[in-house]
Amino acid sequence: MKAVTLIDGVRVFTGEGLTEPRRVYVEGAAIAAAGTPDVVVDGSGKTLLPGLIDTHMHTLGRKDLENLARWGVTTGLDMAAWPLPFVTEMREQTGVAQFFSATTPAVGAGGAHAKMPTFPADGIVRTPQEGRAFVERRIADGADYIKIVTEAAPPEGMDQETVNAIVAAAHEHGLLVVAHSVTVGALRVAVEAGPDISTHAPLDAVLDDESVQRMRATGMISSPTLSMMQGMASVPGAGRTYEHARDTVTKLHRAGIPILVGTDANSAAGAPFAVDHGESVHGEMQLLVDAGLTPLEALRGATALAAHTFGLDDRGVIEPGRRADLLLVDGDPTTDITATRDIAGVWIAGERIR
Repeated sequence: MKAVTLIDGVRVFTGEGLTEPRRVYVEGAAIAAAGTPDVVVDGSGKTLLPGLIDTHMHTLGRKDLENLARWGVTTGLDMAAWPLPFVTEMREQTGVAQFFSATTPAVGAGGAHAKMPTFPADGIVRTPQEGRAFVERRIADGADYIKIVTEAAPPEGMDQETVNAIVAAAHEHGLLVVAHSVTVGALRVAVEAGPDISTHAPLDAVLDDESVQRMRATGMISSPTLSMMQGMASVPGAGRTYEHARDTVTKLHRAGIPILVGTDANSAAGAPFAVDHGESVHGEMQLLVDAGLTPLEALRGATALAAHTFGLDDRGVIEPGRRADLLLVDGDPTTDITATRDIAGVWIAGERIR
């Protein structure tokens, strides 16, 4: 017999608002329509959210996934991880945030990523032919999606034809493509290639109108990682301006481009800026609200929209049959986004971990 948990008298986030107080049943790892409860949780005055999804993070091990879970982030979408045995090990972790990964990203030969001492040689791509072979290797690795790093032009980054080839090959195999771009020039390269998701937002200038309209026309989605952008801009002497990234998000939002919640959380010593796992998702939602999103839109970007974008159809909403990844908070985050920090409970696949 699977244990049944009843969360009683709780308002449920639907993506459009909150329900009246109701009952939510969890049986085993899934949300159930009804049941005889073994455990009853008082949800009076509280809000039940789907477990949050960080659409851009990195991990060095289980501890990072534990930190995500402790803050109600029950799914972490990793944007670069190697070697493959480590990726497999992280995928097999239980009782923590579930891990998905791009495995090794595609980078140009002269960029900063290629110069990392441990960066895999098979992630360095110079030609369209190498780009197509790169995608085949990631498929063999079981990558959940493809990650590319765009720069304005060679010698640092891949040329436009190579980026185009990677995107086309990935799409031929039904894989999403996430493009890392931290400058306007790099983002233009990404937009030309037509990936599904742009990650980061430019720090050198506000994105131009033409690029915004092309993103809208091709259905691109943004995961701007304002947490990382703010951190990178705060480094003395870096010559970066956070307001450019924030104002780009405002512009994208006004143009109707969907915005995801991603943080670039990492614990790597050589990262441009250290972003905490888990807590940063709550900060990211606040930054997005400051950039013009409503609390409802920010919450959707960390739940239903994120799940739908990445094809995670078993989560992101609270309804019978879905995976029981849940975040219980005090207050109403649809009117005050900071309420997501007031955590009363977290469940991962039906197991209460906090």
